[in-house]
Amino acid sequence: MADPPGCCRPCATCLLCLYSCQWITAKKEKRKGLRTTKCDCSWFVFLFCVFFFTLVWLYFAIIILNDFHNFNEFIFKQTKLWLDWSLVLLIATAMLITYSAVLLVLAFCLQLCGQPLKLHWLHKTLLILTALVVAAAFTGLGIKWAEEWRSAHISLQATGPFLHIGIVWGMTLLALPLASFIYHTRNTGLKVFLLLVYCAVMVALYLAPLGLTSPCIMEENQLPPKPALVGHRGAPMLAPENTLMSLHKAVDCDVQVFETDVMVSADGVPFLMHDEDLTRTTNVQAVFPERAALNSTAFNWTDLQQLDAGSWFLERRPFPTMQSLSAVDRYEVTKQRIPSLEQVLEAAKQTNISIMFDLRPENHSDYQSFVNATLEVILESGIPLQQVLWLPDGFREQVKQQAPGIQQVYGRKRLQNEKEPLLHVNLPYQDMSSEEIRQYRQDNISVNLYVVNKPWLFSVLWCSGVTSVTTNACQVLKEMKRPIWLLPSSTYLMIWIVVDCTSFLAILWAFLLLKKCSQRRRPAESETDVLLTKINSLMQE
Repeated sequence: MADPPGCCRPCATCLLCLYSCQWITAKKEKRKGLRTTKCDCSWFVFLFCVFFFTLVWLYFAIIILNDFHNFNEFIFKQTKLWLDWSLVLLIATAMLITYSAVLLVLAFCLQLCGQPLKLHWLHKTLLILTALVVAAAFTGLGIKWAEEWRSAHISLQATGPFLHIGIVWGMTLLALPLASFIYHTRNTGLKVFLLLVYCAVMVALYLAPLGLTSPCIMEENQLPPKPALVGHRGAPMLAPENTLMSLHKAVDCDVQVFETDVMVSADGVPFLMHDEDLTRTTNVQAVFPERAALNSTAFNWTDLQQLDAGSWFLERRPFPTMQSLSAVDRYEVTKQRIPSLEQVLEAAKQTNISIMFDLRPENHSDYQSFVNATLEVILESGIPLQQVLWLPDGFREQVKQQAPGIQQVYGRKRLQNEKEPLLHVNLPYQDMSSEEIRQYRQDNISVNLYVVNKPWLFSVLWCSGVTSVTTNACQVLKEMKRPIWLLPSSTYLMIWIVVDCTSFLAILWAFLLLKKCSQRRRPAESETDVLLTKINSLMQE
């Protein structure tokens, strides 16, 4: 097969070497009669599928970063080893997609240069391993973290219009190698099949925006107010979670509600703690090594006050924002202790910030006494009861009777035959659609969704009209003055039409160009064949 014009022989040789792991010059290749077989074509299709599969996983990996701190906490509970596993995920994914992308580019270049696609067995083995690793990742995601599938669906509301543009132009670029293959192969059935498949895919992509919806496709004057911020355990990217320092950092971020978790000590003192044990966020293993595995409620208040609740933040660096801490902040971190609910309520009263909390553990045999102790502290603190948002479902009626001013927040959607209307709901962001959020807003129901850390997700929920969001990244969301993007429907329609039209023209140009090049080569090849025939006849004479 002759090299197309513009493809130098050394370049073709290097490409063939990298793809086939064999140093075969173009002359030797012709002498050996190497050609792209059906098996080689099958491996090319497999390579393309692996690349696409890995690209989809990269998208998922970027999306689940919003919730990855939960995964880090889960791994710590199992292994007692803290590591930011998001870095491992991104590095591994980048390596896999880079490898498959390089091979795919090499294959396209070889096709344009008219060289055979002889994939080496080592590349075949690595591609199979790549496919297995990505398949295992998707399987694990579906088993252990199934809600992230809904996160991916929500993410399409933020990325859908731009993914559409990227995929259209990615498929448009495929027109060049596809046209080259079609004009080189002599298999008419294969030509027709590939053209039909390609045309069907492009038509589907051109019409895809008909099925794409996003709450951010709206006029500027229709944009709802910016959602209020609820600090998830305070400001955990700027200070140790569930500490007074974290509360004050949250206030500095214009957070309106401090969301936390309350437990009750063995001697009846409510205090702030999320985990069932103290190993992740205190130095309990150093102070009480023989009791480190006990439930947090097994310690009395005197023991809890001996624990350092801040130094772990400097040692384990749970978030990358650790680098931005000043020397003063670092010193203050080391002075943090487990705060009592009484201390937190006093700080909330002084800073005029509301407090929303869960009471843990819900399955404890003394849970009613926990409720009584917590209510007693709230009523004695003197904080305005409207600043307290009550999340626990257990003994809720008792709480309503003893402290009717406390705002009741429900961790569920409203029921059809609700006895009394819900005023506040607190749900995972995956559990409510944009349509439900709008309906709740019309019915004057306050909707708080958790945990929202990434600007893209905050933008989607902002456009949907959510009342507030619980976040770890209050310092990031505070700076957002508007959603990442906001497009009027007329502007999006214009972009859609322009992208589709330019893509169609580019594909048409690619096929016409390759056809012209193919027609130029044929007369030259015919003249060469005639000359070789004459020379052969003369030699025989």
